[in-house]
Order: sequence, then C-alpha cells, then structure tokens
Amino acid sequence: MATSQGTIDYIVEQMSGAGKILAKKMFGEYGVYCDGKIVALVCDDELFVKPTKAGRTFIGECEERPPYKGAKPYFYISGDHWDDDEWLSKLIKISAAELPLPKKKS
Repeated sequence: MATSQGTIDYIVEQMSGAGKILAKKMFGEYGVYCDGKIVALVCDDELFVKPTKAGRTFIGECEERPPYKGAKPYFYISGDHWDDDEWLSKLIKISAAELPLPKKKS
C-alpha cells in the first residue's frame, strides 16, 4: 500500500511552521525534508520521524517502529498528532536542528 497524495500534502502543510518543508518520492514512498535535512519518512500513509535526543525529550513516551522492512526504528507519529500543526511543526523544527546537513555529492 503506497502513501496517498492527500496524506503527504496534509502532513507537509501541517509541518510548514517548522521551516521550508519538501516531500520527495523515494522508493515509492516519501522522504520529508526541513530546510534541506531529511527529518521524516511517510510510508503506507504513516509518519515516521528520525529519532533525535531533542525529539525524544519533546515527545516523551513514544512508540518506535521501522518505516519499512530492514530499516532502523523511527519515532512513529500517529495520525491523531497530525492535526496539531503547532506540535508537529515544533517536533520537526527541534529534530531538524539536531540533524546534520546532507553531504554534497561529488
């Protein structure tokens, strides 16, 4: 089951307070970028945020799941959190601040 365009559009809109949010198709699903850093994956209409210390402190108790078979666990953000754009934007902003910029391809 692939992620619907409506789901990815909604998640991107809800995160827009964090900075420049962009979703790119990756392997049939989506990578979500904030200010040039990959911060989350959306797979099968579910949101997975890269784990960071700041993100863990902000969320508190959080379920972790791999977004796809063979992946490392990410923070699983259930759909009931998507409607709170301020909460979601803050999570993405503090997570992005802790993540490195991608390496330039030579």
